[in-house]
Amino acid sequence: MENFDVIIIGSGQAGTPLVFKMAAAGKKVAFIEKEHFGGTCVNDGCTPTKAYVASARRMWDAVNGKGLGVIIPEGSSVDLKKVKERKDAIVRKSTDGISKGVKDDDNITFFKGEARFTGGKTISVNNTELRADEIYINVGARAVIPDDFKELDYLTNKSILQLEKLPGHLIIIGASYVGLEFGQMFRRFGSKVTIVEKGPKIIGREDDEITGQILEFLKEEGIEFRLNSTCVQGIKNKDGSVTVKLECDEGDPEITGSHILLAVGRRPNTDTLNPEAGGIETDERGYIKVDDYLETSVKGVYALGDCNGKGAFTHTSYNDFEIIADNKFSGGNRKVTDRIITYCLYIDPPLGRAGMNKTEAEDMGYEIMEAKMPMDRVNRALEKGETKGSMSIIVDSRTRKILGASILGVGGDEIISGILNIMYAGVPYTVIRDSVIPHPTVSELIPSMLEGLEES
Repeated sequence: MENFDVIIIGSGQAGTPLVFKMAAAGKKVAFIEKEHFGGTCVNDGCTPTKAYVASARRMWDAVNGKGLGVIIPEGSSVDLKKVKERKDAIVRKSTDGISKGVKDDDNITFFKGEARFTGGKTISVNNTELRADEIYINVGARAVIPDDFKELDYLTNKSILQLEKLPGHLIIIGASYVGLEFGQMFRRFGSKVTIVEKGPKIIGREDDEITGQILEFLKEEGIEFRLNSTCVQGIKNKDGSVTVKLECDEGDPEITGSHILLAVGRRPNTDTLNPEAGGIETDERGYIKVDDYLETSVKGVYALGDCNGKGAFTHTSYNDFEIIADNKFSGGNRKVTDRIITYCLYIDPPLGRAGMNKTEAEDMGYEIMEAKMPMDRVNRALEKGETKGSMSIIVDSRTRKILGASILGVGGDEIISGILNIMYAGVPYTVIRDSVIPHPTVSELIPSMLEGLEES
């Protein structure tokens, strides 16, 4: 048995900064990671996919100059191997930095392997028993693999990033955030793309108006969609292609492509952790139950990041770290329920979201006012030749505070932060309505939009 002050399991966006924070405070830390430093964000999520999005955007620019008076000779193509090499270099810079920091810190003992609870506050890794009064779990999540596809040669968000040759025809199962981002980037790279969704619309959690606009401009780029289509079986053909059999009311009941990407959801990596041996409660989906301060059912054991079901984003994982660090070292009283939900969909143009959407607000009984503006009325968008999308903000009629916003369009992923700041400040929407914003920008139309608030 080896004893430590703290055990931290997982090197994601909550675990890694917490390791260094604890070590800097003089704690003897056991740091466990079974795969790569940096977790999903650095290795298989935000960093690599946004590098691919940037390459896909360059390809889009290369073939869409005519509308802006730029004539680019035909023949532009994507070298996926070069795209991957660039991505790998960016990832390596991050992981090497973490690795060096761990090696150089005498307060950190690193264990590469899979952690399992063997008892109360006791962890086994590589047949070594570790114990600490404080344990922080940051084991993340992984792609869900439906039973009917487990024997197939499928791709996930991880393995698709290892391809060095473009798929001839990429079939994507799932029309939510992961599926749409990969669908657009590989269509722009030059692959034929078909996205299959069992529901009646894409990204089911968003309002119909937003999803309708996204569906329209992705179709314009040449992506084919099969909605209301349930995948019942995937078959690998003798020539290496893949056929997906569908239950559907319209269209062909079979689709054949060169590759298949499964993007139907994610599940927490708690099944190998053996949490019940440590007395740690999980819900029916495997997420670790935590309170407002991220503490589990066992005092002194905390769950951070994707595995606690309180957020599925890098920024929520990092905020989990901030909650723990501030409360432990600075006498804070920060809670997970203090944060406002916010996220982006990194298609092009992107979607920036903050707070509730209109449907959620109405379902909760709010009396709301709404302001809308299509991007084709925004001068900066017109000047850039990027007029797809729209902006909308909903306001509580009683308090005059912003309840939520959706910015679908050029710069939407950055613009949403300004609205989010107003929401965190707890001030009325009139603060941003009456502000002066630089011209020419997309953001300058937000005050103008708010002048047109109407009862919804």
